[in-house]
Amino acid sequence: MLNDRNWFVTEDCFDLNRQNHAETIFTIGNGYLGTRGAHEERYRGEERTTFIHGVFDDVPIVFTELVNAPDWLDLSLWLGGERFCLTEGEILAYQRQLDLRNGLLTRRVDWRSPAGMRWQLTFERFASLDNPHLVCQRVIIKALADSSLEVRSTLSGEADNLNYKHWDWIGQGIEGNRAWLHLRTRATGIELGTATRLIICGGSGYEQIGWDTRNAPTLVNRLEVKGGQTVEIEKITAFYTSRDTAEPQKAARQVLETLPERAWNDLWQSHARAWEREWDACDVLIEGDDRAHLAVRFSLFQLLAAASRQDERVSIGAKALSGYGYRGHVFWDTEIFMLPFFTYTRPEIARNLLSYRYHTLAGARQKARENGFKGAQFAWESAATGEEVTPTWVPHPTDRTKLIRIWTGDIQIHISADVCYAIWQYWQATADDEFMAERGAEIFLDVARFWASRAEWNAERGCYEFTDVIGPDEYHDHVDNNAYTNALARWNLITALEILTWLEGYRPHKAAQLKQQLELSEPELAHWREVAEKIYWKQDSQTGLIEQFEGYFQRRQIDLQALEPRTQSIQSLLGIEGASEANILKQPDVVMLAYLLPDLFDEKTLQANYEYYSARTDHTFGSSLGPAIHAIIACRVGKADEAYEHFMRAALADLEDVRGNAHDGIHAASAGGIWQAVVFGFGGLRFDPQGPTTSPCLPRHWKRLAFRLMYRGRRFEIDLTNPQATAGEG
Repeated sequence: MLNDRNWFVTEDCFDLNRQNHAETIFTIGNGYLGTRGAHEERYRGEERTTFIHGVFDDVPIVFTELVNAPDWLDLSLWLGGERFCLTEGEILAYQRQLDLRNGLLTRRVDWRSPAGMRWQLTFERFASLDNPHLVCQRVIIKALADSSLEVRSTLSGEADNLNYKHWDWIGQGIEGNRAWLHLRTRATGIELGTATRLIICGGSGYEQIGWDTRNAPTLVNRLEVKGGQTVEIEKITAFYTSRDTAEPQKAARQVLETLPERAWNDLWQSHARAWEREWDACDVLIEGDDRAHLAVRFSLFQLLAAASRQDERVSIGAKALSGYGYRGHVFWDTEIFMLPFFTYTRPEIARNLLSYRYHTLAGARQKARENGFKGAQFAWESAATGEEVTPTWVPHPTDRTKLIRIWTGDIQIHISADVCYAIWQYWQATADDEFMAERGAEIFLDVARFWASRAEWNAERGCYEFTDVIGPDEYHDHVDNNAYTNALARWNLITALEILTWLEGYRPHKAAQLKQQLELSEPELAHWREVAEKIYWKQDSQTGLIEQFEGYFQRRQIDLQALEPRTQSIQSLLGIEGASEANILKQPDVVMLAYLLPDLFDEKTLQANYEYYSARTDHTFGSSLGPAIHAIIACRVGKADEAYEHFMRAALADLEDVRGNAHDGIHAASAGGIWQAVVFGFGGLRFDPQGPTTSPCLPRHWKRLAFRLMYRGRRFEIDLTNPQATAGEG
């Protein structure tokens, strides 16, 4: 399935004004760490950032955040006594390119210095997928006349998070062509050891010195270069933390000692083979639409680059490892939007991501207790421990003297059911009974207990309700009986009881142990059944419309078309209160529900709800999570053109920055949703007892769609052609 087209993300000019967007786009990673695409040399306004999974530290307002690690990219060049800088001198040629096949980021520059000296430079870097503790750089420099070259490479412990510093210095050193640094996070006490080495080949009159500046050990190399001669610089850096080993600084130094004198080629080959294996499992082929094809592969690359293969105590944050947005916190984005891609292509990774929720179950139980409920209530924003880390207040975006109250951490409770849904989906796709028995069942039962204790009995109506909540649509908070929340709570309760029955047959001892551990009694289980049977549900029998929440149909009606053209969200136009009082949605909860629980919708009901809520959704400037799911449901109601429009809105969110916020980091949920839109929407993938089936709804210009998946231990290759395809974007 691998083809030679649509593998390269390319930048053909240097633009300082859009560098933060480019840094996001050119992020590389290996599941252990992720590094934004900042240049080796420094520029004003840049965000030079490397995040390592699980390395959190305390910070005011937002509780905790991933910590910016020491900068391994730092490599300043002095060419003929002049500092190489693209804002000085003249750029004769420039190209930067990310090869999605293997995560190699390359930059080629033909540069004339202010003094008129011409140089040709090629910069390369990758984060090893074979050995995730290693990151590698190579610079090839050609002087077009005799000159001098000075290379300065620094490990800086002064790296900060947007001016907030997390590292305390422990120690450092320089030994020949190697430097090392030992740090500790200030509040959480996580130690980090990093070491780097510098090898230079070519040139003459070689001089090597070290500047042992506190918290910034620097390797300096000076040499002479003949005109037409090529010099190759190889820099290998290692990272370890105390989450990995008891002596991270020692480990970082030792791993460099095991490498040959020139290590780039060997490290590159093993790294490239590892990426080849990844793409062999999950590549998607689209013929007839190069733009969409590249966007899909870019999205999958970013998911693969952020997913840990070694550590089951971490997950993937809303911005992956690519930016400061949401501070590295984990949302429902992972379980509902990203995880299906891994579940059906790389189930081992999916198991790790779900295990993160098992390891943070204590934090979920603590949150339930603090809120006066039983069982486990998962945090809306989660980090290292599973405790709630959603900020309670944030500064107003335009008036810094005001604060905005954030309610999602208090009342956006549907995430607990979302976690369970992802566990159930994984179980159905993999038949991993061991995981369900040892980890999944416990989560399901404790979350069901939460729902039963959170439900409120309304004697007048004779039903259980969930009041004062926020559904996925965050334009409307403090609502009662949100359809998505109520339906997922009911599903969660029913499925938990079914899983308990299954466990009693599959592994009776484990079932008995769990019932004793959780103190589950038969009266309590009977109460769960009663709650599930009597949860509030409102659906118009004539139209089939499901009210998103109580009173939604009475909200102020706004004609979205009358507001076009616009360049901002409805919430920005109307304000938080104005948007809450209106009927416009950030994302349509009922459409999301139709995707996750399709049995609740017959064909007529699905059509009615799709059309009703689609007309009232802020597709362009609302949630980045919505368009991909909307594309899937559009396919199911036979609206292929609409589906493609929604799909491309999601697919280009980062590459073309359609929302204007890609500088904050990758829209990781959108990336996962894109894969789902391709596979479950356009591909029409379904599962029956015999295995996968398809009912494709291909865009009219797509000639072919092919993808691979794993289902219950078997690999399937789906290859769909469109004989009616018209000429596409190509």
